[in-house]
Amino acid sequence: MLRLAATVLFAATTTLALAAEPIEGRWKTASGETAGIAACGGSFCVTLQTGKYKGKRIGKLEGAGNDYSGEITDPSEHKTYSGYGTVSGNSLKMKGCVMSVFCKSQTWTRL
Repeated sequence: MLRLAATVLFAATTTLALAAEPIEGRWKTASGETAGIAACGGSFCVTLQTGKYKGKRIGKLEGAGNDYSGEITDPSEHKTYSGYGTVSGNSLKMKGCVMSVFCKSQTWTRL
């Protein structure tokens, strides 16, 4: 019986781990700060966890798999841009654009 309970527990935790989207987790930003990305209200909220703007939500993205889109805010300038994120292994390429023409990109690394 104990073996069955352990097997069920293992299967449940494995299923939960697989259910998380690739974008969820802790990421080291290009400026060296840590950002956390977690599910929030059907989207994924990007919140700074370290640095001068610790606790500030700097983005909200929607999507699944490897591609996400939404809004990204530059906390130092308080400007919001169209945002895009693409996950590739332990890298997250973040792109912010004005009018979908003028874009800046940075690559974040999974912690």
